[in-house]
Amino acid sequence: MQRLRRILPRVLGGTRGTRYAPRGIDEYAFNGPSVLDDITSKYSYDGDLLKIYSEHSGHLVHKWHHYIPIYDRYFGPFRGRAPKMLEIGVSKGGSLAIWRKFLGPDAIIYGIDIDEDCRRYDGIDGQVRIGSQDDPAFLRSVIEEMGGVDIILDDGSHRMDDIKASLETLFPLLNNNGVYMIEDLHTAYWTGFGGGLKAESNFFTYVRGLVDDMHHWYHESDMQRPEIAGSCASIHIYDSIVVLEKSAQHPPVHSTVS
Repeated sequence: MQRLRRILPRVLGGTRGTRYAPRGIDEYAFNGPSVLDDITSKYSYDGDLLKIYSEHSGHLVHKWHHYIPIYDRYFGPFRGRAPKMLEIGVSKGGSLAIWRKFLGPDAIIYGIDIDEDCRRYDGIDGQVRIGSQDDPAFLRSVIEEMGGVDIILDDGSHRMDDIKASLETLFPLLNNNGVYMIEDLHTAYWTGFGGGLKAESNFFTYVRGLVDDMHHWYHESDMQRPEIAGSCASIHIYDSIVVLEKSAQHPPVHSTVS
C-alpha cells in the first residue's frame, strides 16, 4: 500500500491559521479528465451531490472523492426538511455553496472560521461567524443564534485538541437524530496536528474510549464522556472520517418470543 512520503511540510489554511502536513498528500491529487467519472466508477455513486460537486463553479471547494457518497449517506435524509447545518471551517466559501445547493433554499446554514477574511462569504450561501472552534462560549452563541443544529461538519483546523474541544461542546447541543461528522482525520497520524500513529492524543484513540462508553452496560468502568456517549446511537468510521449519530439511549433489554 502506498504511503505518504515523510518530507518537507506544506502550508495549509484553516480555522487556526497556518499549519503543516506532509507534501506526500499531493500524491493523491486527482489529475484525470473527469471528476464525475472517477467518483462514479470507483464508488458506484451517481447521486445529486455528485453533479453538484463536479459541476461547481465559483468559490473554491476542495474535497476528497470518497467523501461525496459519504456526505450523501448521512446528509441526504435531511433534504427537504429545512435542516440546520453548521460547518466548522469556511476556507474559500465553496463548501457552503455546495451545501446550499444540496440541502435547499430553506436550510439554515452557518459556517465558522477564525480567519477574518472569511467574513466576505457571510450572507451568500449561508451565515459566517468569526471565532475559534475551541471556544465553548463562541460555539454556544452560534448554535443559539441558529436556533439549534441538526448537522455538524468539522472541516476546521484538523488539530486533535480542537477536534475534541468542538465535539465536547457541540455534541450535547446537537438536536436528537442529528449527525456530527469529522473529516480529514488522516491528520490523526501527523505529529504536526497533535497526532501520531501510537500517540495517546490520536483522535481514533479518543473514539475507542467513546466505543467503550457506549458499552458501559457490559463492563465495570464508568463512562468517561457521558455528555457524548450517553446520547450517541452509533459511530461510523471511514477513511479519514468519523460520524456520530445522536439519539436517546436506553438500557438494553432482550426477550424471547415463540
